[in-house]
Amino acid sequence: MTDFRTLARSAEAAMRDVFEPTPLQRNDHLSDRYDAEILLKREDLTPVRSYKLRGAFNAMRKVLERKPDTASFVCASAGNHAQGVAFMCRHFGVKGMVFMPVTTPQQKIMKTKSFGGEFVTVELTGDYFDDTLSAAKAHCAEVGGHFLSPFDDEDVIEGQASVGVEIERQLGGAPDLIVMPVGGGGLSSGVRSYLGASCDYALVEPAGGACLGAALQAGHPVRLNQVETFADGAAVAQIGEKTFALLRDLDVERAMTVSEDRLCTTILEMLNVEGIVLEPAGALAVDALKDLRHEIRGKRVVCVTSGGNFDFERLPEVRERALRSSGIKKYYILRMPQRPGALRDFLNILGPNDDISRFEYLKKSARNFGSVLIGIEASDPGNFGQIETKMEAVGFAFRDITNDEVLAEFLI
Repeated sequence: MTDFRTLARSAEAAMRDVFEPTPLQRNDHLSDRYDAEILLKREDLTPVRSYKLRGAFNAMRKVLERKPDTASFVCASAGNHAQGVAFMCRHFGVKGMVFMPVTTPQQKIMKTKSFGGEFVTVELTGDYFDDTLSAAKAHCAEVGGHFLSPFDDEDVIEGQASVGVEIERQLGGAPDLIVMPVGGGGLSSGVRSYLGASCDYALVEPAGGACLGAALQAGHPVRLNQVETFADGAAVAQIGEKTFALLRDLDVERAMTVSEDRLCTTILEMLNVEGIVLEPAGALAVDALKDLRHEIRGKRVVCVTSGGNFDFERLPEVRERALRSSGIKKYYILRMPQRPGALRDFLNILGPNDDISRFEYLKKSARNFGSVLIGIEASDPGNFGQIETKMEAVGFAFRDITNDEVLAEFLI
C-alpha cells in the first residue's frame, strides 16, 4: 500500500500543471516582535486566494482517474471551497453544480461564477448551510454526480497535505512549529499526517466554533449547538470523522482558540502594517502567536495564512471589533437626568482625547430621566476607569454593555 507521504508528494507534483507553489516568506515585523523566525505560508496567494484549491484539485483528479465518465461534481459551500471547485471544474472541463445559501454575499457568488465560467452553475438555496447541504446531496443523488466534501474526504485531505510538502521542500526540512487554522480539519490533518513527528503543531480555532477542542474533550466528533460565523472559513459545527481520526491523538492543549474580536486586531495590523489582506480564518495562525510568545522565542515558526477572500464591506465591523478587543472603545447604557445642563455635565467628564462615537436616546424611562446608548472611544484603555469614577461621583447611573453579547447584538 502506498504510504501517505508518497501520495501527498504525488498530489503536489500534479498540481504544478495548475499553479505554482505558494511562497514561504519570512516576516520581519512578526519575527522582531516575537524574537523568533516567523515565516508565512501564503495560501492567500493561490489563484482562488485559499488552500481549498488543493483539495478540490486532488479529489477531482482521482475521481476522474477512477471514473473518467463522471458526469458532474456537486458541492455545498458559501466561500472558499465553492471557488476551488469552480476553478477546477473549468480546469478539468467538467460540469459542476455549486449550492450556496441565499444569504451568501454577492461578491462570493460572482467570484465562483467567474472561476467556473460555462462549466459551473450556482444554485442559491436555504437560509442556513445545513439546508444548503441537504439540497446539494439530494441533487447529487438525483443526477448521479460526485459530491465533493470540503474536508471529510481522503483525497481532499491528501490534497491539502501538499501544503506540508511545499513547506518541507522550501525549508529543506521541517520547522520547529507549524501554526494552522482548523475548521473541518482537512488542512491540519493533512499537513500533520505528512510531516508527522518532525515538528510541533499548534492548531487554532475561532472561539465561537471550536469543534476540534470539543471533539478532543469528548473523544469523538461532537456537534456544537451554536457557531459564531464571523470567521466563516473556519466556522464549522462539527469536525469531520475522517479528519478527526487523524487528529485524535493531539494533545488538547495544542488546540487553541482565539476570540473573534481579538482576531480583528490582527486582520487590521496585517493590512495596515504589512499590506497583506487576510480573511478572518486566514489570520487565525498569526493571531495565535500572541498566546505562543514565550514558547516560540528563538524558534523557526511557520504560520499558514489560509485565505485572503476578505470582503472590504466588512471593514467597519472589523475595526469596531478590534477597538473593543483593544479596550479603547466601550458602550454604556446611561441613565441621564432630563434637566438643562445634564449633557454638558456629562461632556465635562470626558478627557481631551476621549471621543463620543455614538449617542442615541433609547426611550424615556421615567419622567425625569432618559436612557441613552453611548459609545466612547478613548486614547487609552485606562481612561475608562476615570470616566466611570466621575460618572458615579456626579450621580449618573450606567451599565457597561460592551461585552454583553445579547444587548450588543441588538443595540450595537
